[in-house]
Amino acid sequence: MADDKTKTAADRRLVSGTQKYEVAYFAKKHGINAADARRIIKQHGSDRDAADKAANRLKG
Repeated sequence: MADDKTKTAADRRLVSGTQKYEVAYFAKKHGINAADARRIIKQHGSDRDAADKAANRLKG
């Protein structure tokens, strides 16, 4: 999800670990807990593609 709903698709490629709803959405999307989601987002920064790949690897 984009942090700023007025921004274009470029912002949608990013994930924010500081927004609770972003972490919750990311965790639910990948079937992982919030702590793992925060750790992945912290490790991969705001790059949603890299974070998605890491979450998929974690899930196995």
